[in-house]
Amino acid sequence: MSEGVDPHRRRLLIGAAGLLMTAGCQRQAEPTAASTTLVIPPGARKVESAHYRVDSCADEADTQAALAAAESLYRAYHAFFALPIAEAALPKHRVVLYRDRAQFKQFNQSRRWAEAYYLAPACHAYYDRTTANPHHWMIHEATHQLSREVSKFPRKRWSDEGLGTYFGASRLVDGELRLGQPDNTAYPLWWLSDVQLSGDLQRDIHEQRIIGLRALVSEQGGPPFDQAFNSYYLGYWSLTAFLFHGEGGRHADAYRQLLARGGSLDIFQDLLGPIEDIQRGWYDFLRAGLSNA
Repeated sequence: MSEGVDPHRRRLLIGAAGLLMTAGCQRQAEPTAASTTLVIPPGARKVESAHYRVDSCADEADTQAALAAAESLYRAYHAFFALPIAEAALPKHRVVLYRDRAQFKQFNQSRRWAEAYYLAPACHAYYDRTTANPHHWMIHEATHQLSREVSKFPRKRWSDEGLGTYFGASRLVDGELRLGQPDNTAYPLWWLSDVQLSGDLQRDIHEQRIIGLRALVSEQGGPPFDQAFNSYYLGYWSLTAFLFHGEGGRHADAYRQLLARGGSLDIFQDLLGPIEDIQRGWYDFLRAGLSNA
C-alpha cells in the first residue's frame, strides 16, 4: 500500500458479515448465535425512526444522520425488490450505534478487524463524519440485515456480499440512495484505481488481476480468499452492478430470480446462460468503470 492513503483504506474487508482483516493475519471463527447476546453499551439512549430502533451512544447529529442513511437504504431496498413498504415496521430493525470507532472496538462481538457487522438481532456500527463516507460500513451491514429479515434471500457469499457492496457503495444524495451511481469513497470501490487491466481477459485472470466469474460464483479454483479478498470484493460488487445495470439492464430480472433461488453456479447458468458469455460482458463493464475511477 502506498503512503498517504486514507487510513480506512488500510483496513481490508473480509467475510459475509462485512468483517475486516489485515494481510497475513489468520481468520478467527465467527461468533455463533448461541454464544452471543445483544450487548448495549451503558448510557445508550433509544431513538426511533419509521423502520429502525437505534440504541445510540453517538451525539444527536450523528444519530439522526445514521438513521436517515438507514431509512434511505430501507426505501431503496424495498423499491428495488418491489417489496411493500410499511408506514412503520413492527418490529423495527435494530441498530446499535457507537459513539466512535474506539467504543465500537471496545464492544465488538465480531472479529477484531470489523468496522461494522450484523449479528442478529442488530446491526452494529459507528458514524464517523470526519471520513469521506461516514455511512458506507453501516449501509453494507444493514443490507445484510434486510436480506436476512425481509427478503430472506438464500445466502451465497458472492451474491450476499454483492448486494452489501452494491447498496453500501451507492451514492447517498439528499437523503436518496442512488443505486447504480457508485461512490468511489466507499469500500471496495476505493481500490478500483489500483486495478490495472491489460484488455486481455484470460491474461488478467491468469495473472490474478481479477477473479474469473466461475471461481467467483462457485468459490472453487480461484486464489486463496485470505490473500485476495479485495479482488474478491471488487468482483462481488462489479458482477452485481453489471447484472443489474450492464448491457441495458437485460440481466436484471433473471438476477432477481437468482437471488430468490440461491446463487449456485448451476442456477446462475440456468437463469443467465453460460458463465463465460456473461464474463465477457462483465469484463467490458468493469473496464469501463475503471476508466472513470
